Amino acid sequence: MSRLRRIEREKKTVHAMIRLSCARRHHHPEGLCDDCRSLLDYAWARLDRCAFGDDKPTCGKCPIHCYKKDRRDAIIDVMRFSGPRMVWTNPFLALGHVIDGFRRVPPLPSKGKRENGDL
Repeated sequence: MSRLRRIEREKKTVHAMIRLSCARRHHHPEGLCDDCRSLLDYAWARLDRCAFGDDKPTCGKCPIHCYKKDRRDAIIDVMRFSGPRMVWTNPFLALGHVIDGFRRVPPLPSKGKRENGDL
């Protein structure tokens, strides 16, 4: 089995957290409700544009706060609810996230460039 890139694993983790939160709080019968789908799309877009690329720290330790205030509050709420429950529902993703939390925060990339050279 190939190792997932850091960003792809982060996307899987945030998707699992939002899915768990939505299922337990909003009881939406068809996957994600509109608000949670919108939050997931926003989170994935932010991850795709992360200035650190695959060297990214966990969002809680990141010196760049790329989320808008309302979206940041929403994702913090989801993570506070889902984080402790992830140990039971997605233990490998939860463990990976805990391990990623011990990674050092890399220096800020130069303005306008990501590590892989994309703008």
